[in-house]
Parts: sequence; structure tokens; C-alpha cells
Amino acid sequence: MYTVIDDHSRVAYTEVHDDETAVTAVGFLHRAVDWFADRGVTIERVLSDNGGAYRSYLWRDNCEALSITSKFTRPYRPQTNGKVERFHRTMADGWAYARCYTSEQERRDALAGLLHQYNHHRPHTACDNQPPFSRLINVPGQYS
Repeated sequence: MYTVIDDHSRVAYTEVHDDETAVTAVGFLHRAVDWFADRGVTIERVLSDNGGAYRSYLWRDNCEALSITSKFTRPYRPQTNGKVERFHRTMADGWAYARCYTSEQERRDALAGLLHQYNHHRPHTACDNQPPFSRLINVPGQYS
């Protein structure tokens, strides 16, 4: 899973991919930037683990082109990226292993619904028990 979580709101964007290459990571980054921009959030910094995809010149050059500062977690310290680690645990409990799926495609198809539930309806303690999306303001169409 590739995941971006907004530090302030805890709104999450995630995708499942079959590899961990720099090309896949950069494609995900561009889609995440666009997805957050559509919701009024500008990505300024990205904290990632020390995987090869994030240490690549391709990642560095794309972050620079997007005006994003790339930072890395401390090696062998997953708690440095605690928000993403906790989100992945929530996804494992509520989606990945919540029920028996008949195929991997069925599991992946179910992700969008759970992600919507997480962002728009599930109370989050860091957001005063409101859903993460409640912390975003002036999202296009929010008040129509």
C-alpha cells in the first residue's frame, strides 16, 4: 500500500500496487498531489521510509519539480512514521482482513468504500472525535 496522510486533518489517500518501484511511487505521488489539491490541500513535505523508490533520483527530481521537500524516517524506527503505520493497522483490521474475499480484485475494490468511511464518517481522536474530512475547510462543493 502507498499512503499519504495529511498531518493536520488526518485525511488519507491510499492505493494498492503490486510493486515498490520508483516509477510506481512517483506515479502515486502525482495522483496524491492532485487528489489533495482537489480538496484544497497543498502538499509541502513528504515523510517516507528509506526504501529504494524514495531514495531514487526519480523520486528526488519529482519532489523537487512539485516543490515538495522529501524527508525520511529514521532507519529501523517505524514509529517515526506513526500516523501511516496506525492507518495501515486500521486498514488491515477494517478492510484487508475484515472478511473473506473471493479474489484480490474484490479486496481492492472494497478499499474505496472503507477509505470514504475513514475520511468522511469515522471519528478520529486527533480530530476531537470528528472525521478527518471535517478539518478541511473551503473544499470545492463543501457548502453547496
